[in-house]
Amino acid sequence: MNLAPNTVADLSTLLMEAYATHTSVASVDLRAFNAVVEHTAEDMTATVQAGVSLALLQAVLERRGQWLPIDPPNPEQTTIGEILAENLSGPRRFGCGTIRETLIGIQVVLADGRVIRGGGKVVKNVAGYDLCKLFVGSRGTLGVITEATFKLSPLPETEAFVQCAVDTPDELAARAQAVIKAGLTPVVLDAHNLDLSAHADAGLRAGKQLALALGFAGAREDVVAQLARAAELGIAEPSSLEHERRFWPLHAAPAKRWSLLPSKLAAGVATLAGVPFVARAGNGLLCFRDGPEVPHTALPLALARRLKNEFDPHHIFPDLL
Repeated sequence: MNLAPNTVADLSTLLMEAYATHTSVASVDLRAFNAVVEHTAEDMTATVQAGVSLALLQAVLERRGQWLPIDPPNPEQTTIGEILAENLSGPRRFGCGTIRETLIGIQVVLADGRVIRGGGKVVKNVAGYDLCKLFVGSRGTLGVITEATFKLSPLPETEAFVQCAVDTPDELAARAQAVIKAGLTPVVLDAHNLDLSAHADAGLRAGKQLALALGFAGAREDVVAQLARAAELGIAEPSSLEHERRFWPLHAAPAKRWSLLPSKLAAGVATLAGVPFVARAGNGLLCFRDGPEVPHTALPLALARRLKNEFDPHHIFPDLL
C-alpha cells in the first residue's frame, strides 16, 4: 500500500488502519508536508516538516544569515525527511558533522498510528529519551518522520578551496594525515580521482592522478591564515567542489559506500584500480559505483530485530535487513 497523507492526523489514521489489518506500507508520500514551521533566528533553531527540500530550507535560513550545516547531493530534490531517514551527508561532513549533531527534536508517526515526539525546540533540552538518534538512519523501518527541529549555524563569512595532485594512494593518505597533524581545521577533507577537465563533461571518468581537496570556511582572517599554512604543505592549487557535483549527478545510479578507518584510506583506494571515486578522506568514507563489492562487516542483527519488533511488531514498514 502507498500512502499520500495531507496532515499528520491523516497519516495517523491511515497507519492505524494498516496496522489493524496487517497491511504492508510500501511508501509514504510526504509532499504535502512542505512547510518551514518556525525559524527562531535569535535562538538559532528551526522547525521544519519532513517534505521540505533542503534547498528551500537553506534559502529561508540564509535571509537571517544562518544555515543548516549539512550538504548532501542534489539539495533541490532531497527532502529533510530523506536526509534524516538515510542519514545523508556531504563533503562538509568533516568539519560540520552529520545530521545527528544538529537534530534536537523530532516528530514521528509509529506503525500503529501513535504520534510521538522526542527532544524539543530548544538546544538545552534534556526531557525524555533521546529518540532523535534512534530514527536517524532507520530508513523508514521504525516509523514515519514528519517534523524535525534543528540547531543552526551562522553562515561563514567566506569559504575557499585548494587542492594538490599526488601519484599514489600512499601519498594521498600521507598528505591527508599531514593536514590533520598540522593543526588545520578544514570543513572539507576530500580525495578523488575524477577527470574534471572540459573533455570529461560527457561522463564520469577517472583522471591520471589522485587529488586531495581542502575547504576552509569561517572568518576571513582565519581562512587566509589556514590557506597560507596549507600552501606550506604543498596544497595551494585553487579548487572547488566540482568533484562532488560531477560524482553525484541527478538520477545517477546509486553509489557503493565503503566505510573504513581513515588510516586505511590508501589500501581502500588501491583496491579500486582506477575506478572513479570520491572519498571523505578525514572520515573514512569511500564512494564508487563500479569496481569491487564493499566488504561486509558484522551487523548487530539481534538489536536491530528487537527494535523492529518493538516499534513495528506487525512489520507493516519495510525491513532494514
